[in-house]
Amino acid sequence: MATKRKSAKAVRIPLMALRGLMIFPHMVLHFDVGRPRSIAALEAAMLENQRIFLVAQHDAEVEEPGVEDICRVGTIATIKQVLNLPGDSLRVLVEGQQRAVFKSAVQEDPYWIADVLPIRDEAAEDDPTVQALMRTTHDFFDEYAKASMRVSPETLRSVKEVDAPDQLADVIAANVLTRLEDRQAILEEVSVAARLETLCGILVRETELAGIEKQVQGRIRKQLEKNQKDYYLREQIRAIQEELGDDNSSQNDELRERMRKTPLSDEAREKVERELDRLSRMAPGTPEISVSQTYIEWILDLPWGAYTTDNLDLKRARRILDEEHYGMQQVKDRVIEYLAVRRMKQMNTQEGSLKGPILCFVGPPGVGKTSIVKCIAKAVGRKFVQMSLGGVRDEAEIRGHRRTYIGAIPGRIIAGMKQSGTMNPVFLFDEIDKMSNDFRGDPASAMLEVLDGEQNGAFRDHYLELPFDLSQVMFITTANSVETIPGPLLDRMEIIEVPSYTEEEKLQIAKKHLLHRQVTEHGLTKGSVRIGDAAMKMIIEGYTREAGVRTLTRTIARVVRKAAVDMLENDLEQVTVSREKVQKYLGAQRYLRDLPEKKPCVGVVNGLAYTTVGGETLQVECTVMTGSGNLSLTGQLGDVMKESARAALSWVRAHAAEYELQPDFHKNIDIHIHVPEGAVPKDGPSAGVTMATALVSALTERPVRQDVAMTGEITLRGRVLPIGGVKEKMLAAYRAGIKTLLLPMENKKDLEEIPERVRNTFSVHFMENIEDVLKIALLSK
Repeated sequence: MATKRKSAKAVRIPLMALRGLMIFPHMVLHFDVGRPRSIAALEAAMLENQRIFLVAQHDAEVEEPGVEDICRVGTIATIKQVLNLPGDSLRVLVEGQQRAVFKSAVQEDPYWIADVLPIRDEAAEDDPTVQALMRTTHDFFDEYAKASMRVSPETLRSVKEVDAPDQLADVIAANVLTRLEDRQAILEEVSVAARLETLCGILVRETELAGIEKQVQGRIRKQLEKNQKDYYLREQIRAIQEELGDDNSSQNDELRERMRKTPLSDEAREKVERELDRLSRMAPGTPEISVSQTYIEWILDLPWGAYTTDNLDLKRARRILDEEHYGMQQVKDRVIEYLAVRRMKQMNTQEGSLKGPILCFVGPPGVGKTSIVKCIAKAVGRKFVQMSLGGVRDEAEIRGHRRTYIGAIPGRIIAGMKQSGTMNPVFLFDEIDKMSNDFRGDPASAMLEVLDGEQNGAFRDHYLELPFDLSQVMFITTANSVETIPGPLLDRMEIIEVPSYTEEEKLQIAKKHLLHRQVTEHGLTKGSVRIGDAAMKMIIEGYTREAGVRTLTRTIARVVRKAAVDMLENDLEQVTVSREKVQKYLGAQRYLRDLPEKKPCVGVVNGLAYTTVGGETLQVECTVMTGSGNLSLTGQLGDVMKESARAALSWVRAHAAEYELQPDFHKNIDIHIHVPEGAVPKDGPSAGVTMATALVSALTERPVRQDVAMTGEITLRGRVLPIGGVKEKMLAAYRAGIKTLLLPMENKKDLEEIPERVRNTFSVHFMENIEDVLKIALLSK
């Protein structure tokens, strides 16, 4: 026997009916899905094991096929990729796995689920009958290719490379046969030998038809004059297409008309014309027709020459920015500057265009980086496009796939431009710091051309292979940290810091935006839920600890829901939330701030730290015990913080005489430095002066003032170096009720960022060396 059939059990799998196309095992195919039942089957398959049963309809015109409208044999396929298209349709890339017979429908709504019986054939390649049939098939295929002149060199090569008998008929049928009935006949043949025999019969028939067609064309060609040749050939193809019910000529005419109306570049127009000429010469039913039409439509769908007019009213823009977002002054000023320069260029009748700025908003999660970009688009009067880069590893996501690949599509840059409908949208690249690279390429490097103002005027997508102007796009990126952004990419962007919110800023945001939004979203009337300042501060400080306002938004939503329950149960029209009700609604406070000691203490110093959720006060404790010169550092300290402690000890040993310590005092004692909240990792150099002060206090038994807080890096010579996060650290000291601050001298300039009412509550001393710190912080014994 040429083949033997393995027994297989029926499997239950989602079913999708295909109109006008079909898929063979080992074949990769992409197509669009628009029918609700097909989309539902696709989604169900993606949630399971990505397997789906694809079967052809007898009549492609039937919109809602029943069991009697579909073929009995189809292909079990694996879903490789699903893309959302404009509208409600999807583009799906599948790979055929094996034949299967449709047994029964288990479910028809909302999508098909069917029991199918997989067919698994094994061809005996050493069987003489099969070998003879393979040779015969190759011979008939070569005759057909010579007679029809429609088989591409790529198809010829792919057929010659097939060695497996069970795949040969499938490859030829998928790439050569145009009639759906012929292809279905090949698919339904279980036996490999019968399959090859059936294919040979079809190839003989098609070869004879191709010969007759050649003779007809030869006679017609002799009767035509040279100047009428192209016209009559097109008419002949149109007549054949109408006879077969596959009229592509009208579509070609529509594409030509669209090309004439679209202001394409010279290179784009030349490429579209060449592709249309190639399309008009394709035989009816050729699979490449849809590929070529899709390529032309992508080019024509792009917004060539379409621009929105920027609204350059600075007062309007500032009003919109202030209404939507509280604070963020640096971001708002940069947008106003951009509009001002655009307006000055127009007033001075210069060329009028300004290359889009490439801004990068850097800040912790939840501070409103993405929402401010939407607000910028609204203020400027431009369309808004967003592309999330989190987890993008494939360079093709940026530049697209080359057309040589099956299922190729443009990259998301070109797709975003098509979506916007203009050449100058506001284009947001979200989470640009979270891109990574692997064997599929380096998307960060692909972004270099996009974000370089000198290059993006002629951006080339791999799919289109045409220059497309991105120079007027206002590119804006967001990131949580600049540490993971590659240097060359970072160099092309203007970094704007979006700092974490202070408690006062969170209070204003909650009062002006969050509460009103949550009341509206929960179906309550305006003003029906009121939260006082004291209660709102309790929510901010006791139930949230974050840099942004995401958790605060969710917490306010929870309070609003509890208030809605109160209103319904107690028949109230309005609820005013007090501190007592906050605790009733939300339970005990989750976060409690450690306040400094009331009285001076030996070896306990108030430091200041910067975290991802803002500034915090940080107590450093030091104690001295009889021992053998060991230094213990606890509190889950990082390497940099441990080095600061050792540097502080070395400075104290070098200046022992100044503090009435024996030169070898360290040999007979053990020193233990501890930073409380040991479960929280801590690192950074800014605790150097704090540790030095704690060491001197513990060794000299001089108490430390507890109304003083300090921060700064220390060197072996005792110099105090500048640190970062001054604004957040000062606000932490303000919340803790500390009145005196010791800051590095070089951080004096940073006080301009601090709100004046906060700055005026402190007595700030600036230090150049550690002696300046000890004079203020230490008291006499």
